[in-house]
Amino acid sequence: MKRSVLLGITSLLLFLSFNLLAQDSKILKELEGIAIIDQKVMMPMRDGVRLATDIYRPKTDKPVPIIFSRTPYNFNTYRDGKLSTRTLQRAYEAVKRGYAYVVQNERGRFFSEGEWDILGTPLTDGYDAFSWLADQEWSNGKIGTLGCSSTAEWQMAVAALDHPSHAAMVPQGYGAGVGRVGEFYEQGNWYRGGAEQMLFFAWLYHTQHDAMAPKLPENISQEDLQRIQRFYDMAPEYPSVDWSEGLKHLPIQDIIKNVNGPIGVFEEMVRRKPNDPEWYKGGLYHDDMGFGVPSFWFASWYDVSISPNLALFNHVRNNIEDKEVAENQYLVIAPTLHCAYKRATENTVVGERSVGDARLNYDELVYSWFDVWLKGESKQFLDTLPRVRYYTMGVNQWNTAEEWPPEPAKMTTLFLSSNGNANSLYGDGRLLESAPSKDHPDTYTYDPMNPVPSYGGNVCCTGNAVKGGAFDQQVMETRNDILVYTTPALEKGVEISGFIESSLYLSSDVKDTDLTIKIIDVYPDGTAYNLDETIQRVRYREGYDKEVFMEEGKVYKVDLTPMSTSNFFKKGHKIRIEVSSSNFPRFARNLNTGGDNFNESEGITAENSIHHSKKYPSQINLPVIGELNFEE
Repeated sequence: MKRSVLLGITSLLLFLSFNLLAQDSKILKELEGIAIIDQKVMMPMRDGVRLATDIYRPKTDKPVPIIFSRTPYNFNTYRDGKLSTRTLQRAYEAVKRGYAYVVQNERGRFFSEGEWDILGTPLTDGYDAFSWLADQEWSNGKIGTLGCSSTAEWQMAVAALDHPSHAAMVPQGYGAGVGRVGEFYEQGNWYRGGAEQMLFFAWLYHTQHDAMAPKLPENISQEDLQRIQRFYDMAPEYPSVDWSEGLKHLPIQDIIKNVNGPIGVFEEMVRRKPNDPEWYKGGLYHDDMGFGVPSFWFASWYDVSISPNLALFNHVRNNIEDKEVAENQYLVIAPTLHCAYKRATENTVVGERSVGDARLNYDELVYSWFDVWLKGESKQFLDTLPRVRYYTMGVNQWNTAEEWPPEPAKMTTLFLSSNGNANSLYGDGRLLESAPSKDHPDTYTYDPMNPVPSYGGNVCCTGNAVKGGAFDQQVMETRNDILVYTTPALEKGVEISGFIESSLYLSSDVKDTDLTIKIIDVYPDGTAYNLDETIQRVRYREGYDKEVFMEEGKVYKVDLTPMSTSNFFKKGHKIRIEVSSSNFPRFARNLNTGGDNFNESEGITAENSIHHSKKYPSQINLPVIGELNFEE
């Protein structure tokens, strides 16, 4: 009996294996039928460094436009001795529509020469690649850039160089390319409100190449690269790490070292402050730069940097001198996690919350966009393309607007109030339409050795440490170091779409601490789904070019960076915020000492108080479409 079962399982596995191999071979055969394939072209940069590039172009004598994807990730079509089809499928989609598809590794990655840095600096690499591609006899001189996450984030700073052939771009999940835009000093998602976002601590472990890593010989030939790519693709195998434990290590500058990870750019970056001059020398986009490319932006509500992403879209639309470029900026905001647009289904579930049918035909949108700008086809598509297409959760539907936030949204203020006991879900914290006359501050203990755990949220890339999306926060709200403020039930439903601003008045017995805030949709049965969250390191409350510490007994106004959402709060639902001083490990813990934090191993406990009165009007400002009406 056991023998027959084993034989059956073996036969099934062999069948599945052969079936997958047949499918893999099929896509390659189909691509070979329509495309000229030229892999491991070593494209020269101005300093002589060569970047590994795979080119797939239609079998035609006519010049064709190019879709260009530049990435730090491994796109080799042979991995572990097998054919890998992801790149081939993308190439096939582009080629069958009349485009050349070109994918290139950033310098210092896999077969590309040189030393790697985040976003593939120097910026001139992107410019040089455009020039090389435009000069090819098979090119029509029009290049569109496409990608999500790290294949998107380099595009903005290169767009500032305004290469004549860079005709259009489609950045998706592009937050780590945003440096400084307005009040956001993200510096590529490294910071939020001056506190480190720990996603890069885990991401760089799997990405940065150790200085001791082996390298291929200089001037290796394309022929040799094509041969060895079938069995050797320069991809390190990193031992798996339990990041739920790994990110707890102190000091944070040694987190990668503590798990025996690679030595690289992390060790230098972790020491930078939010306005360090080094942030302005790399591949990030800052708001003092120009911008020269029509762009179709894709963002998502549960991505790590939704607010800076929307701020960048607005900056390009409203501040770029080239009016044609400024006018040709379009945006889609989906209700998904980072780069998860195409995973939307008829019943899209993000975390624990169903947000309904959030599907869009993204391929048709992207290729229709490129058809206009790279092929010169009719701009009729733009006439029907909404300036902003955004998904409203709660009512679960796509909406459109001419700007962000939508024009009907009016900022409406709710004030924090309590009798001095807003601690936890069981406290007396309220959100009211007017500020209380007397101050009854809410005090909580923030112990950096026992921080508030991240539970769901707008996250990316932290391995098993944080699971992103909407989760019922009630279990978290039993903690006394979380202050909970809730409105009465809504008399009728209302949409909140736009930037959510908040100002808190704080006193503390330490020199420095953090403030966190989270906005939540509370259902009639008590289920409390998180929508967005942010943080502010208090030493940077007066700006990121200086550190201003607190004095015990004094009350300080702290403006937090805006949150963003589009959510319909149905009749009977409540609007809630949580206030605390940690959200770990999404954000690094403030050790409360006033020291450098990155090189410290011990913290001190803080007694933090939130004040709320007419003198200290702690508040949240909501972009309301309609009116807020609450039950008595």
